[in-house]
Amino acid sequence: MKRVRFRDPAGTVRTGEWLAADGTPAGTAVAGTAGQIAFGDERYDPEAVDILPPCEPTKVVCIGRNYADHADEMGSEVPDRPLLFLKAPNAVSHHGSTVTLPAGKERLDYEAELAVVIGEQCRHVNEEDALDVIAGYTCMVDLSNRDDQERETNWVRGKAFDNAAPLGPVLASPDSVPADAQIQLWVNDERKQSASRAQLIFPIPELIAEITTYMTLEPGDVIATGTPEGVGPLADGDEVTVEVEGVGRLSHTVKIPE
Repeated sequence: MKRVRFRDPAGTVRTGEWLAADGTPAGTAVAGTAGQIAFGDERYDPEAVDILPPCEPTKVVCIGRNYADHADEMGSEVPDRPLLFLKAPNAVSHHGSTVTLPAGKERLDYEAELAVVIGEQCRHVNEEDALDVIAGYTCMVDLSNRDDQERETNWVRGKAFDNAAPLGPVLASPDSVPADAQIQLWVNDERKQSASRAQLIFPIPELIAEITTYMTLEPGDVIATGTPEGVGPLADGDEVTVEVEGVGRLSHTVKIPE
């Protein structure tokens, strides 16, 4: 099942199910293409409503260098334990948004990620129990301000600026996303990244166990599992699209002030 948060034409926030154009459960939820959203007896055209982020996290816990090829392209070593950093709720933005990136920077990058959404408050979760606390999976773009990331150790300016975590378009149930799900990214219809969930250095159960050793995760919190190789710079007006197999496609554009 694929759940979608949206604002209906009356301005009310709803959570419905993404359906195929014929009204059957969507095999691939691709927002912006033929389909419909079901809420009770109502059916909505996705183009006639505002698609919202699929959750409202208190925090986004991000994993750095979780693909060996990406660590190599960045000239970095593979870490011996998950490398953690945070994005705050202000970083979350939605499918179809136009994200204004920081002005006056030489390099602003895209990074495609498979995102885990937590379903219950949890702490000290064992790896063997970790899948039980997952509500589902979604797509994320980790927008990165490399100028400041290279100058600071906590990456607040580099990673946590406003709308730096486009998220969505739907929340796919865990059984919808294969263990070897493909994660891909396009910029202006040119594919830049392509990898498999199976290539993660630290798999999702290990990430949940490690994170909850140090902090409580709340319902709706997000774990961004890391990006594969192929990251690169964005230009004003670029359209970014991420597809995670079993989830669908998240798209947004970027604006870079002069």
